[in-house]
Amino acid sequence: MSAGANNKILIYYNPYSGSGVFKNNLDYIIGRCQDAGYQAVPIRASKGKVIDRTFAEINQEEYSRIIVGGGDGTVNLCVNAMIKHDINLPLAILPSGTANDFAYYFGLPSDIKELMDIALGDVTSPADVGKVNDKVFINVAAMGALVDVSQKTDPNLKNSLGIVAYYLTAMSELPQIRPLAVKLTTPDAVYEEEIYFMVVMNGESAGGFRKLNPESSINDGKLDVIAFLKMPIVELAPLLIEVLRGRHPKNKHVLYFQTDKLTMESNADIGTDIDGEHGEKLPLHFSVLHNRLSIFVKGD
Repeated sequence: MSAGANNKILIYYNPYSGSGVFKNNLDYIIGRCQDAGYQAVPIRASKGKVIDRTFAEINQEEYSRIIVGGGDGTVNLCVNAMIKHDINLPLAILPSGTANDFAYYFGLPSDIKELMDIALGDVTSPADVGKVNDKVFINVAAMGALVDVSQKTDPNLKNSLGIVAYYLTAMSELPQIRPLAVKLTTPDAVYEEEIYFMVVMNGESAGGFRKLNPESSINDGKLDVIAFLKMPIVELAPLLIEVLRGRHPKNKHVLYFQTDKLTMESNADIGTDIDGEHGEKLPLHFSVLHNRLSIFVKGD
């Protein structure tokens, strides 16, 4: 894709993601865009307000693509604003968060030169977007007792220990968890279960659990639902080992299915999380925006 009438690139970045790795490379990134004949337009992330205002006002015909630098939460803010304002530009991801689950699915490298080669290239892959009530998610919506793991994990700990910080926080929460009664309704079935924790996945990994959804296809028009059912507490730790190995979907304490529509109801006060940030209140209505995104990927 060569620079022409649409010769601008919008760069949306979170200066605090990871340990400021993106901010340290910002001059290089802008330089690469300019060398390729593009005008770089950097936008600093600020709780989604700036990107929302930017997309409300821009003429997308002037732009070639969007580059997002940050973790899954930053990508989520950008995609929510894109869909709200009907922005249909292809998206390049420069992962610099803690887990970078969305980028991991596409096998994106960590080297900034390679990432910019991809971002300025012309090879893209389609990707679904999950929708829950009035918000969308790129990777995962989580509900239940362990949903606070990401939100409770100290940001400084996340930056220094990375994924290990999630594991440490998760293990410390295990003794306190209680089962929650839920009703799950799809076009094909109704499930009434007691669960500890549940994820509705678009991607493959979440919070650094790389094989949380080993059957994932991010452009199949389906969401993958994985519910961890009520079980003796002593069986939770062995199940976590199975999760790390990607063997849990066949476990007797796990409910797994795929669907393009889902409603989740409960009388309990259940915490929710969308791509690592605070989520919506129940009832939750899930659907899929099939192949809504176009993501820059490696040529092979």
